[in-house]
Amino acid sequence: MKTGPRYKIAKRLGASVFEKTQTQKFAIAQERTAKNRRRGRRLSDYGKQLLEKQKVRVTYGITERQFSNYVHTASQTHGTGAVATLHQLLEMRLDNVAYRIGLAPTRRAARQMVAHGHITINGRRTMIPSRQVHLSDRIAVREGSRSRVLFANFADTFSESPLPSWLSWDPKKMEGGIKESPTVDSADPAGDLGAVLSFYSR
Repeated sequence: MKTGPRYKIAKRLGASVFEKTQTQKFAIAQERTAKNRRRGRRLSDYGKQLLEKQKVRVTYGITERQFSNYVHTASQTHGTGAVATLHQLLEMRLDNVAYRIGLAPTRRAARQMVAHGHITINGRRTMIPSRQVHLSDRIAVREGSRSRVLFANFADTFSESPLPSWLSWDPKKMEGGIKESPTVDSADPAGDLGAVLSFYSR
């Protein structure tokens, strides 16, 4: 998905949408922008919902069509379950799972990793970043890819960052899976998913 100038987008949606904008320098600039925004016209409820929608969509790096399909599926679940369903659909994408495990430093890099065929599900090579991973699936780095520079010293770097509680991973075997469905407590949502659902329900 083409995103355009990242710093410009992050100023509008927030630093969390891109890893490269999560710096002290950017935070200072963002604070300055927020002060100027408070002096101006306040956003309407629609404007706030639109920003949340864009923030979540850009964070996960998916197209508008993909995102609206996720929202449509989640909307079939009534009540508060719709938020949980939307969150799970986003988190259980293969590219996001690879990112959460730590196989790639960013979701964009994880998407490329999957698209280039470095990841397998249940022993079969897959090149679809949007593929939904299920609790019974076994995820692994393809045997022929493990010696690549891309995964050099992975076991060392893996120990430096905590693995989300809903995932399992063996850095020596380079394989793992989903222990349980992700929740807002075990996997921080990228934004206000309730506001996102409200935006699409208009």
